[in-house]
Amino acid sequence: MSEAIVPIERVQNAIFLIRGQRVMLDSDLAVLYQVTTFNLNKAVKRNAERFPDDFMFQLTPQEVTDLIFQNGISSSGHGGRRKPTYGFTEQGVAMLSSILHSSRAAHVNIAIMRAFVRLREALNSNATLALKLKELENKISSHDESIRTLFDAIRELMTPPEPPQKQIGFHVRESRAKYGTKK
Repeated sequence: MSEAIVPIERVQNAIFLIRGQRVMLDSDLAVLYQVTTFNLNKAVKRNAERFPDDFMFQLTPQEVTDLIFQNGISSSGHGGRRKPTYGFTEQGVAMLSSILHSSRAAHVNIAIMRAFVRLREALNSNATLALKLKELENKISSHDESIRTLFDAIRELMTPPEPPQKQIGFHVRESRAKYGTKK
Protein backbone atom coordinates (compact mmCIF):
# COMPACT_ATOMS: atom_id res chain seq x y z
CA MET A 1 0.00 0.00 0.00
CA SER A 2 2.88 2.40 0.77
CA GLU A 3 4.21 1.78 -2.74
CA ALA A 4 1.07 3.39 -4.20
CA ILE A 5 1.37 6.40 -1.90
CA VAL A 6 5.06 7.13 -2.54
CA PRO A 7 7.24 5.33 -5.09
CA ILE A 8 10.54 4.23 -3.53
CA GLU A 9 12.44 5.71 -6.49
CA ARG A 10 11.04 9.13 -5.62
CA VAL A 11 12.24 8.73 -2.05
CA GLN A 12 15.67 7.50 -3.19
CA ASN A 13 16.05 10.63 -5.33
CA ALA A 14 15.42 12.75 -2.23
CA ILE A 15 18.24 11.16 -0.21
CA PHE A 16 21.45 13.20 -0.26
CA LEU A 17 24.92 12.59 1.14
CA ILE A 18 25.79 15.48 3.45
CA ARG A 19 28.60 15.41 6.02
CA GLY A 20 29.15 11.76 5.23
CA GLN A 21 25.57 10.86 6.16
CA ARG A 22 22.58 10.00 4.02
CA VAL A 23 19.89 12.55 4.82
CA MET A 24 16.56 13.83 3.57
CA LEU A 25 15.76 17.53 3.59
CA ASP A 26 12.87 18.88 5.59
CA SER A 27 11.29 20.34 2.45
CA ASP A 28 11.35 16.96 0.65
CA LEU A 29 9.88 15.24 3.69
CA ALA A 30 7.14 17.87 3.91
CA VAL A 31 6.17 17.20 0.28
CA LEU A 32 6.05 13.45 0.91
CA TYR A 33 3.99 13.87 4.08
CA GLN A 34 1.80 16.48 2.34
CA VAL A 35 2.37 19.15 5.00
CA THR A 36 4.12 22.48 4.78
CA THR A 37 7.80 22.67 5.64
CA PHE A 38 6.88 25.22 8.30
CA ASN A 39 4.45 22.81 10.00
CA LEU A 40 6.90 19.91 9.78
CA ASN A 41 9.65 21.96 11.43
CA LYS A 42 7.19 23.32 14.01
CA ALA A 43 6.28 19.75 15.02
CA VAL A 44 9.97 18.89 15.25
CA LYS A 45 10.69 21.95 17.43
CA ARG A 46 7.83 21.02 19.77
CA ASN A 47 9.54 17.62 20.20
CA ALA A 48 13.17 18.78 20.10
CA GLU A 49 14.27 16.23 22.73
CA ARG A 50 13.50 13.44 20.21
CA PHE A 51 15.90 14.86 17.61
CA PRO A 52 19.53 14.88 18.78
CA ASP A 53 22.28 16.06 16.43
CA ASP A 54 22.79 12.60 14.93
CA PHE A 55 19.08 12.48 13.95
CA MET A 56 18.74 15.97 12.50
CA PHE A 57 21.03 18.94 11.82
CA GLN A 58 20.86 22.37 10.25
CA LEU A 59 22.64 22.71 6.94
CA THR A 60 25.23 25.44 6.53
CA PRO A 61 24.67 28.09 3.86
CA GLN A 62 27.51 26.49 1.83
CA GLU A 63 25.85 23.06 1.99
CA VAL A 64 22.58 24.59 0.81
CA THR A 65 24.40 26.37 -2.03
CA ASP A 66 26.08 23.10 -3.04
CA LEU A 67 22.69 21.37 -3.12
CA ILE A 68 21.24 24.18 -5.24
CA PHE A 69 23.98 23.75 -7.84
CA GLN A 70 24.00 19.94 -7.77
CA ASN A 71 20.28 19.24 -7.65
CA GLY A 72 18.42 22.32 -8.86
CA ILE A 73 16.86 23.17 -5.50
CA SER A 74 15.40 26.66 -5.62
CA SER A 75 17.38 29.45 -4.01
CA SER A 76 16.00 31.87 -1.41
CA GLY A 77 16.32 34.84 -3.77
CA HIS A 78 13.77 33.44 -6.21
CA GLY A 79 10.78 32.41 -4.12
CA GLY A 80 12.64 29.66 -2.26
CA ARG A 81 13.37 29.21 1.43
CA ARG A 82 13.99 31.97 3.88
CA LYS A 83 14.44 29.73 6.95
CA PRO A 84 17.32 27.34 7.66
CA THR A 85 17.24 23.97 5.94
CA TYR A 86 17.32 20.84 8.10
CA GLY A 87 18.58 17.42 7.13
CA PHE A 88 17.14 14.30 8.76
CA THR A 89 19.17 11.09 9.00
CA GLU A 90 17.50 7.70 8.72
CA GLN A 91 16.97 7.67 12.49
CA GLY A 92 15.52 11.18 12.37
CA VAL A 93 13.06 10.17 9.67
CA ALA A 94 12.04 7.18 11.76
CA MET A 95 11.52 9.51 14.73
CA LEU A 96 9.24 11.71 12.60
CA SER A 97 6.73 8.86 12.55
CA SER A 98 6.36 9.22 16.31
CA ILE A 99 5.36 12.90 16.09
CA LEU A 100 3.31 12.88 12.89
CA HIS A 101 0.08 11.03 13.60
CA SER A 102 -1.61 10.42 10.29
CA SER A 103 -2.23 7.39 8.14
CA ARG A 104 -0.26 8.98 5.33
CA ALA A 105 2.70 9.64 7.64
CA ALA A 106 2.82 5.96 8.58
CA HIS A 107 2.74 4.81 4.95
CA VAL A 108 5.28 7.41 3.86
CA ASN A 109 7.61 6.36 6.68
CA ILE A 110 7.42 2.74 5.54
CA ALA A 111 8.36 3.77 2.00
CA ILE A 112 11.22 5.93 3.29
CA MET A 113 12.60 3.12 5.47
CA ARG A 114 12.45 0.74 2.50
CA ALA A 115 14.32 3.28 0.38
CA PHE A 116 17.06 3.62 3.00
CA VAL A 117 17.33 -0.18 3.20
CA ARG A 118 17.56 -0.48 -0.60
CA LEU A 119 20.22 2.21 -0.69
CA ARG A 120 22.21 0.46 2.03
CA GLU A 121 21.92 -2.87 0.17
CA ALA A 122 23.07 -1.23 -3.06
CA LEU A 123 26.06 0.32 -1.31
CA ASN A 124 26.93 -3.03 0.31
CA SER A 125 26.72 -4.86 -3.01
CA ASN A 126 28.88 -2.17 -4.61
CA ALA A 127 31.43 -2.58 -1.82
CA THR A 128 31.39 -6.35 -2.35
CA LEU A 129 31.76 -5.86 -6.09
CA ALA A 130 34.68 -3.47 -5.55
CA LEU A 131 36.38 -6.03 -3.29
CA LYS A 132 35.92 -8.80 -5.86
CA LEU A 133 37.22 -6.52 -8.60
CA LYS A 134 40.33 -5.78 -6.52
CA GLU A 135 40.88 -9.52 -5.94
CA LEU A 136 40.54 -10.16 -9.68
CA GLU A 137 42.94 -7.31 -10.42
CA ASN A 138 45.48 -8.85 -8.03
CA LYS A 139 45.06 -12.28 -9.63
CA ILE A 140 45.49 -10.83 -13.10
CA SER A 141 48.60 -8.92 -12.11
CA SER A 142 50.12 -12.10 -10.62
CA HIS A 143 49.09 -13.99 -13.77
CA ASP A 144 50.64 -11.23 -15.86
CA GLU A 145 53.94 -11.81 -14.10
CA SER A 146 53.67 -15.58 -14.62
CA ILE A 147 52.73 -15.13 -18.27
CA ARG A 148 55.61 -12.71 -18.78
CA THR A 149 58.02 -15.27 -17.26
CA LEU A 150 56.55 -17.98 -19.49
CA PHE A 151 56.98 -15.86 -22.63
CA ASP A 152 60.55 -15.02 -21.66
CA ALA A 153 61.29 -18.74 -21.30
CA ILE A 154 59.66 -19.49 -24.68
CA ARG A 155 61.65 -16.72 -26.37
CA GLU A 156 64.81 -18.12 -24.83
CA LEU A 157 63.99 -21.56 -26.22
CA MET A 158 63.19 -20.11 -29.65
CA THR A 159 66.51 -18.35 -30.06
CA PRO A 160 68.99 -20.74 -31.60
CA PRO A 161 71.99 -21.48 -29.44
CA GLU A 162 75.20 -19.87 -30.50
CA PRO A 163 77.46 -22.38 -32.23
CA PRO A 164 80.46 -23.35 -30.13
CA GLN A 165 83.59 -21.51 -31.13
CA LYS A 166 86.49 -23.58 -32.31
CA GLN A 167 89.46 -23.28 -30.08
CA ILE A 168 92.74 -22.39 -31.60
CA GLY A 169 95.98 -24.02 -30.53
CA PHE A 170 97.28 -27.34 -29.24
CA HIS A 171 95.02 -29.22 -26.83
CA VAL A 172 96.02 -32.15 -24.69
CA ARG A 173 93.49 -34.88 -24.71
CA GLU A 174 92.92 -36.32 -21.32
CA SER A 175 91.05 -39.31 -22.66
CA ARG A 176 94.28 -41.31 -23.19
CA ALA A 177 95.13 -41.13 -19.53
CA LYS A 178 91.65 -42.33 -18.61
CA TYR A 179 91.91 -45.49 -20.64
CA GLY A 180 95.39 -46.40 -19.53
CA THR A 181 97.21 -45.79 -22.82
CA LYS A 182 100.84 -44.85 -22.78
CA LYS A 183 102.30 -41.82 -24.36
